[in-house]
Amino acid sequence: MSDISANEIKQLLNQLEIYNSAYRKGKPLISDVEYDQLVEKLRSFNPSHPFLNRVEPESFESKKEVRHPVPMLSIEKAYSLEALERFINRVQKEASEIGISDIRFLVTPKLDGLAGRDDGEIFASRGNGEVGYEISSAFEKGIIPLGGRGRGIGEIVIKKSYFEEHLSGHFEHPRNLVVGIINSDKLNEFAVKAIEDKAIFFVPYAELESWIGTPDELLNQIEEVTRMLSAKTDYPMDGMVAGVTDEKVREHMGSTAHHYRWQIAIKTKGETAVTRVEKLVWQVGRTGNITPVMEVMPIFLSGATIRRVTAHNAGKIRDEKIGIGAKIEVIRSGEVIPKLEKVISPSDQIALPGCCPSCNSSLEWDNDFLKCMASSCPAQIEQGIIHFFKTLGTAEWFGIKTVQKLVKDGFDSLVKIYAMTEQDFLDIGFGPVQSKNLWNAIQTSIKKPVEDWRFLAAFGVPDLGTGDSRKLLSHIRLEDLGKIRKEELTEIHGFGEKTGESIQKGIEKIWDTIKHMLNMGFTLEKTPLENEKITIGSPIAGKGIVFTGKMKKGSREDMQIHARKLGANVQTTVSGKTDYLVCGEDVGDSKIRKAQTVNVKIITEEEYFQIVGRLNTTS
Repeated sequence: MSDISANEIKQLLNQLEIYNSAYRKGKPLISDVEYDQLVEKLRSFNPSHPFLNRVEPESFESKKEVRHPVPMLSIEKAYSLEALERFINRVQKEASEIGISDIRFLVTPKLDGLAGRDDGEIFASRGNGEVGYEISSAFEKGIIPLGGRGRGIGEIVIKKSYFEEHLSGHFEHPRNLVVGIINSDKLNEFAVKAIEDKAIFFVPYAELESWIGTPDELLNQIEEVTRMLSAKTDYPMDGMVAGVTDEKVREHMGSTAHHYRWQIAIKTKGETAVTRVEKLVWQVGRTGNITPVMEVMPIFLSGATIRRVTAHNAGKIRDEKIGIGAKIEVIRSGEVIPKLEKVISPSDQIALPGCCPSCNSSLEWDNDFLKCMASSCPAQIEQGIIHFFKTLGTAEWFGIKTVQKLVKDGFDSLVKIYAMTEQDFLDIGFGPVQSKNLWNAIQTSIKKPVEDWRFLAAFGVPDLGTGDSRKLLSHIRLEDLGKIRKEELTEIHGFGEKTGESIQKGIEKIWDTIKHMLNMGFTLEKTPLENEKITIGSPIAGKGIVFTGKMKKGSREDMQIHARKLGANVQTTVSGKTDYLVCGEDVGDSKIRKAQTVNVKIITEEEYFQIVGRLNTTS
């Protein structure tokens, strides 16, 4: 080995150790893809280097060390079909050595969180694979063990949908928040709120959606399997994990000091391209956050021409010096929205807005966001109206262009829009057909049944999304919210002091509008109050129920509403706490197999109605 190669290895190893340490602390300096590329570069220099043959260590300095009864190893990675095929061929070859030819692979999502092992008494992080750290305080802080305690190895993760809605503007990656919770005795306000909202879980791998298939099926269907499992998993992921199901083959193949040889992570690196920033456009969101969008020199990625890329927030523009002329790398996987991967060369033309691009009001910093505080800001009003119609889900035609025209012509509130006649739409320039469609859409949204919690969530009260609206209305009637106080809110499990105060102020601010809309006679399906749920005589009261497949007697959502009215605990994934899996048509194999694994009773839609006495789904 030449001196140059030795120096390169030393520098590379130093980089890897710095990047790994930052990642384990929840503050990654580069993407997973970039890190893996550096690992593979080291492997090309020296395949037997000790760094490649151990689990990358993590450290929680204030935690007690715990030795794992069985090593918690890392996972070998495959970034191409060729690499996956080599893995499959190796498995088949070694299986044949012990006389086994019928091979099956189990595929589950590869979670991107903090790995841990829970035996029911001790909850330990991965550590260096041999020795981890006692982190049972995670459960004391409010992290929920999915499926209960003692379910083995898994990862601490935050719901992806929750993170995107509430926290993506404050944290670069969900893992940052998770690691911070484990590391800190005093939690920040975002962590407290996420825990209160029951958004952070320890998810055992045994609780994940899965797929089982032959070697040929795995190789030929992996993209389809990835799409299917990704759509069913509301946690951060970075690929899939495929492992041999046969225990004898597992034992025969064994492990290295780094990974089990019968298992592989299938990671699809998104297609990337380098381009230049030509312009920065600043947009105003519903809550006043001013977010930057980069207009870039057009590039072709994953079958599409990309001209616009999100830049996340003003803090990122400031810190990474993104401006006209900046050279950036953009990544896009499949049909996913393109995003900034990294800044290759910064710009010397950094221009942050001094005032709101919509109303010219002054801006304030809120963490890494610039924020417009003006309640009369047209862009915020437009986004609020769009949020109402989108969340309500019963009125079409109210897209961004339509709403912008309405606001510009003075119809800048829900009260004004719902008072419009067909002639009003004609008078401000909409055509005859569109005017009729818009007026009909308003009337339909009043008459068509909709859940009261969805109606409440549509008003965009801070900290009151659909889940919290349902929780709130299971304790307090919608018409009584005008008098609500934070003390009442904090008595409801999951609502803390800050959340209660925020919701109280938000409802007070918009209550006149909510009351006006209620008086218009919307057809609302009331959420059953906790103390009024039909539990006496209900055969499914307290039962955990999952609905899957296409239903005949109504939509799956209708079935869920009906079951909740009967006191059932409606779930979206099968677990050890599920009593019934109710199957309609075209049910996927994974839920069936999962139900069989945890001894859940599998019934048809017809059998469900026999159990509940054939009650109507809309009653």
